Amino acid sequence: MTELVFPRRMFRWAAIYGVIVLAPLYLTPLPPVMAETFLGFVGLALVFQVVFWIIGGDPVKYRALMLPAVAEKLVFGLPALALFAQGYPVAAPVAFFAAIDLALGLGFWLAWRRTP
Repeated sequence: MTELVFPRRMFRWAAIYGVIVLAPLYLTPLPPVMAETFLGFVGLALVFQVVFWIIGGDPVKYRALMLPAVAEKLVFGLPALALFAQGYPVAAPVAFFAAIDLALGLGFWLAWRRTP
């Protein structure tokens, strides 16, 4: 089962990273408009960290969830970086975390490819 080492680690470490990065957002000041959208985004992203943890526990069993996991990384990473590249007021730290999401999405896709 050495072929499963990468998928297991990829998803488990992504889940840990996600909780570390996302959970503190609940302690930050809320934006003046659309606070419910912000909180919904953070909450949904935290739920996906649980999904990543589950996938990492049994990559073969949950292989079908790996492609939606890739999509979860792309739906934030691609638009945020595209807006940043076009000069929209996207903060540099947001673009940095969007790039990390794209790297994780690539890792998830590679894990999907390596999982039988």
